[in-house]
Amino acid sequence: MLSAAAYGRVDDETLLSRGVRPGVPALYKSAFPARPGTRIPPHLSFGASNTDASYDVTLHNPLRDPLPEWRFKSESWSGPTGRLVGRSPASGQNLNPQRGMAALKAVDVSGGATLELLESLQGYVIFSPTLAVLRGASDPHPKQPLGLFGGNLDRSLMGLIMRCKHDEHSEIIYNDLLEIVEWAEKIDVVQALPSSVLASNLVIRFHDRFMRKRANFVTANDAPEGALYALFHAVLASQYQSPMLCAVDNADHGLNPRMARSLIERLCRWYLEANEPRQYY
Repeated sequence: MLSAAAYGRVDDETLLSRGVRPGVPALYKSAFPARPGTRIPPHLSFGASNTDASYDVTLHNPLRDPLPEWRFKSESWSGPTGRLVGRSPASGQNLNPQRGMAALKAVDVSGGATLELLESLQGYVIFSPTLAVLRGASDPHPKQPLGLFGGNLDRSLMGLIMRCKHDEHSEIIYNDLLEIVEWAEKIDVVQALPSSVLASNLVIRFHDRFMRKRANFVTANDAPEGALYALFHAVLASQYQSPMLCAVDNADHGLNPRMARSLIERLCRWYLEANEPRQYY
């Protein structure tokens, strides 16, 4: 919701493109009983900040007669030099309640922590990788470098392999990932014949360390699902085009307890030790 507001519009389209499951406005509000002497606010308020900037918004959509788009009740975007955007019912401004001001004002901001905060919020998505898409089926929500359901994994991995030998991400692909997928000694991407079933003519291959050479290829179509989910996380963390802020729904899906622990430990290190801040501000 905060990401869509920072983008300037909160409706089904902007929420779906960020991986949010569709639902009526009532599902976005608390269904728990209020504490004695209090009441559940009729509006939803969100905010985010870094050391130099902050963005806050209050949104509203009537429960009994919901509108296609949420309405902005208040909005504030501030930086080191003061407030860049401010709106509220008390301001007396005659503004379109269905459009955010910060997204428009961003055109006048050339850079710095203030713009970085807003752009990070705008780019936030929730990934929900599915096994069929990781194996090569089309992604209904394609994005770069990875689709919301894991699409484009083969092309993203190929780009990383070509680049990894010369940058800091080589450890993730060539060392950490192979420690998580213990039975694999190598992972590569090769060309294959076009298929009407697969979205691409590229094939991801795992080289099994225990099988005899030249017969030890396990493609993404045959690989264990845990290996594919681990590969997805490694590529997401390695790609410089990946969102600066994101989430992965059921991140431990398809992983046995040992593999899940190994992956999560490395995920923390991949993000916390990245050259640019990722997943925290």
